[in-house]
Amino acid sequence: MPEGFEGAPSVGTFDYIIVGAGSAGCVLANRLSADPEVSVLLLEAGGKDSYLWIHIPVGYLYTMNNPRTDWCFKTEAEPGLNGRALDYPRGKVLGGCSSINGMIYMRGQAQDYDQWRQMGNRGWGWDEVLPYFRRSEDHYAGESAFHGSGGEWRVETQRLSWEILDAFRDAAAEVGLPVVEDFNRGDNEGVGYFQVNQKRGVRWSTAKAFLKPVAARPNLTVLTRAQAARLRFDGRRVCGLDFWHDGRPARAAARSESGTAAGGEVILAAGAIGSPQLLEVSGIGQGALLRGQGIEVRHELPGVGENLQDHLQVRMVFKVRNTVTLNQRANSLIGRAVMGLEYALFRRGPLTMAPSQLGGFARSDPSRATPNLEYHIQPLSCDRLGDPLHPFPAFTTSVCNLRPESRGSVHIRNADPREAPAIRPNYLSHPADRQVAADAIRLTRKICAAPALARFAPEEFKPGAHIASDGDLARAAGDIASTIFHPVSTCKMGQDDRAVVDPRLRVHGLEGLRVVDASVMPTITSGNTNAPTIMIAEKGAEMIREDRKAGASRAA
Repeated sequence: MPEGFEGAPSVGTFDYIIVGAGSAGCVLANRLSADPEVSVLLLEAGGKDSYLWIHIPVGYLYTMNNPRTDWCFKTEAEPGLNGRALDYPRGKVLGGCSSINGMIYMRGQAQDYDQWRQMGNRGWGWDEVLPYFRRSEDHYAGESAFHGSGGEWRVETQRLSWEILDAFRDAAAEVGLPVVEDFNRGDNEGVGYFQVNQKRGVRWSTAKAFLKPVAARPNLTVLTRAQAARLRFDGRRVCGLDFWHDGRPARAAARSESGTAAGGEVILAAGAIGSPQLLEVSGIGQGALLRGQGIEVRHELPGVGENLQDHLQVRMVFKVRNTVTLNQRANSLIGRAVMGLEYALFRRGPLTMAPSQLGGFARSDPSRATPNLEYHIQPLSCDRLGDPLHPFPAFTTSVCNLRPESRGSVHIRNADPREAPAIRPNYLSHPADRQVAADAIRLTRKICAAPALARFAPEEFKPGAHIASDGDLARAAGDIASTIFHPVSTCKMGQDDRAVVDPRLRVHGLEGLRVVDASVMPTITSGNTNAPTIMIAEKGAEMIREDRKAGASRAA
């Protein structure tokens, strides 16, 4: 356990202590502090979101793998990736991952949430979570049965177009994928341009949307450069937190039940990597693992850090002719100058680009009840994200298995909470995932051979058209695939012996502690995971308020 906290100064006693000011934490801080009768402390290990590249959409190239804004995690060497280890970006700044991510607004499929409910998580079906998606939304098309208007979370169309992307869309339609304008109505099958969390060409993070408008509330305290060290206990109740603030030990207490209508709570919103790590260094998790690191076991909970799920994207690259891609523009001094001017004057053009502009949802084989593949199509190519663009015109078609069978883990290496945990996604470890990867490559080849792309003469650069058998395709996928940054489920919700939280997001067997972030998903959603995380925070905040009100009624 970290030393130096005995006698550390206290920053106060609060009704709610929220660990992590990311996609979930900013929402929680907004909603919980709306009650003037409660006090809220929000802790963020990173700094303020003042870095210019956070706000320019293409700036994700400069925020990922940058210690100013990113935890800079790496996975362990992955057997399924032929021994490669991957960079694993996670936001370390106000707004968390919403300040560095791809800005794609994607809810997933209705079936995802109905499955959660079917697994015993009452209140989490599609019809029950849709109101929480709509509650915070400010959709460019206005109010409808599926979208909200006037909320904090801005959703817009993209402010650019590319000939090669339009051609890929038309080619996908020729092989049977319908062209769609909205992926967020419960059935996302088809191909079309992604909607994004931007406002007039500027990134719209949860820090901007939810936190800054309420930062002056007298009952809300926000501390940056405040890294959690361990939870504090009073018997079975979590009663506070030790943390470092600007490198110095400090403490915060959760209000006790004595003299109040309800006891205070510590709420973990540190994400699928940070939340299980904090639980383990605090003595909550697998007993044998904790004892092996010299940590006192405060509460045996074997599911902590298990069940890691992520979307692995197989990044196929096709050279093209007779068109301009970002490769030519970005590799030209004049092209870069024009792009900069276009953004400065009009907030349009390539600098407004999300990492992927065109999307598609398809079935890897006809037996699938709903689409199990997601495409992210980009008018550019490189060896890996952040590397120089190739010197030839090309596009990248990344395709991921939306519902992987492989399961990984996140576990501490030692008792020091400042030490990065061991992240083992176990990509492609399940035979079904290897088959889906092979089938996905074949489907992509079919699309690229469709008439709509013929005049651009697409030529497969990666993995290479000569690779054909299932086994060879799966091995090739291991060479070219990378994470699409969607880790979830390491503190999964449920009632089984591997569940960490119940359907009200309370940690099993303890009082005064919840987890409210992407780690509670029982299974990964069929799409990008930021919007579902915000929904979880909306619903979680409401349940916390309801439970407080119920506690007050019982006390009365």
